[in-house]
Amino acid sequence: MNFAVTADRTRLAWRSDGSGTPLLLIAGQATALTGWEPIVPSLAEDFRVIRFDHRGVGESDDGPTGHLNTRDFAADALVVLDAAGVERAHIYGHSMGGRVAQWLAIDHPDRVGALILAATSAGGFLGKNRDPDATRALTSGDPAQLEPLFFDADWATAHSSAVRTFFTSRASKQAKRRHFRASTEHDARNLLGSLEAPTLILHGTDDPLTPLDNALALRELIPHSVLVKVAKGRHGFHLDHPETVDWIGQFIARKAPHL
Repeated sequence: MNFAVTADRTRLAWRSDGSGTPLLLIAGQATALTGWEPIVPSLAEDFRVIRFDHRGVGESDDGPTGHLNTRDFAADALVVLDAAGVERAHIYGHSMGGRVAQWLAIDHPDRVGALILAATSAGGFLGKNRDPDATRALTSGDPAQLEPLFFDADWATAHSSAVRTFFTSRASKQAKRRHFRASTEHDARNLLGSLEAPTLILHGTDDPLTPLDNALALRELIPHSVLVKVAKGRHGFHLDHPETVDWIGQFIARKAPHL
């Protein structure tokens, strides 16, 4: 495990797999770098895959107390890229990680190649058309309630260890509060029109936590973006629909073959 150190002296755990073009993975709310494990081997065949733990999650320090937003988390991601010696990378963000990735691409376009946004939102729509039962399950933190919102039942049964890791990695109470607040307060709608990065939006048609309207809004806001609807995908389709790994590789080869 490697560690990057932020300006406020918070240590962020990160690791790297593969040796190709850099691809930074940004995890969702209170989710550790280990949560990406099911797809890392496939991604690492073509990319140098860099992933990290948000502050307060996994092996990273909690850092100072205080309110943080998704733009602050983007600054942390930039510190990880610097520690990895990467000037420019493709960025793949899931859920809250997708909101963080938006700021990285807005504030530091010179550091971003292709942008992949999965199961995420621009702000404003998040939760407004969500089933209240899904919100209650999300805030419960109970893996038994969360699993059907994220994964296909057959896949979850066949990959029980990966599912357990995804939901049970360490996340401090402070981190959970920060992530939830940062996610719900996120709003980049007024600046997404400035994005220069080729952008692929991936969204499950059956996502109960971030309904499809959020992806439709992103598609309208981000110039020349491409939206792919993942049939029957739930909130964790980035893991249980491995075909999305191929789609990402094809998109990058077509739209951003050179960093």
